[in-house]
Amino acid sequence: MTDARPPQTPGVKIQYLIRRRTTTSRDELIAHWFANHMPSVIARNEANRTTQAPAASHYVASLFQAEDTAQGWDGVAQLWYDAPLPYPTQASGVVPADTFHEKVEPYWPWNTHEWVVLDGALPLEVPTLNAPFPCTRSGFLKQISLVAAKPGVDVGAMFDHWLDVHIPNVRETMRKVGGFRYVVSLSTDLDRAPYAGMAELYFPDLHAQAAFWDAIESDGFEAWADASATVRVRCDTEMVGIE
Repeated sequence: MTDARPPQTPGVKIQYLIRRRTTTSRDELIAHWFANHMPSVIARNEANRTTQAPAASHYVASLFQAEDTAQGWDGVAQLWYDAPLPYPTQASGVVPADTFHEKVEPYWPWNTHEWVVLDGALPLEVPTLNAPFPCTRSGFLKQISLVAAKPGVDVGAMFDHWLDVHIPNVRETMRKVGGFRYVVSLSTDLDRAPYAGMAELYFPDLHAQAAFWDAIESDGFEAWADASATVRVRCDTEMVGIE
C-alpha cells in the first residue's frame, strides 16, 4: 500500500517526555505543571518574541491516563519552533526553576520532524473569566505510540516505510472507524532520541479506538518496529499554552 507522502510541517517539534518522581502523586504533577510551570514557559516565549531569541509557535502538553502511567511516562510537552535549538548540556530540572521541576525527574529535549496526516480540528474554548492560557481541551481519546526501532535495523528504511506505506494504511483505517486526527513525528537525532518516533491518533471515543485495532491490517512495519519496547498510552485532556 503506497501513496504520496504527506507534507512535512516546517521547522522542528521538540518533545519533552515527563516522568514524576516516586514521591510525587499524579495530582501534584498536574497541579504544578499547569499552575507553576506552563505560565513560566508561556511568559518566556512571549518575552522571546520581543527579541531575536527563538520563540515557540505552539505549546501543548498531554496528560497520560492514570492506568497507562505504569509504563514509565506521565505526559509529554510539545513545542514547535522554526528551527532546532542548541542542544543543552544539562537536563531541565537538574537545577529547579519552579516547583514542577522539583516534582519530576530531569528531562531532555527530543527533537522531531512532524507530519500531520489527518488534520481534524481540535476546538479550543479559551477561558473568559481567567487568563486565556494555559487552558485545557478534552472531548476526545488520543492514543500516543512511542515507537522503538529494533536493534540494528536501517532506521532510514524504517522511516521511508513509515511515511510511504504505514501512514496510508493507518490513515485509511482511521477514516473507516471515525478517527479524525493523525500525526507522526520522527526523530531527527537518533543518538539522543528515546524512541524512533511518535504517532498520535485522535478518536471520538474508546469504541472508535477499539474498532481501529480490530480493523488495522499489517503492512510490514513490524519488520522495523520493536513491539516489546514500544509504549502506547492514552490521553483525554491536553493542556494548551500557546495556540
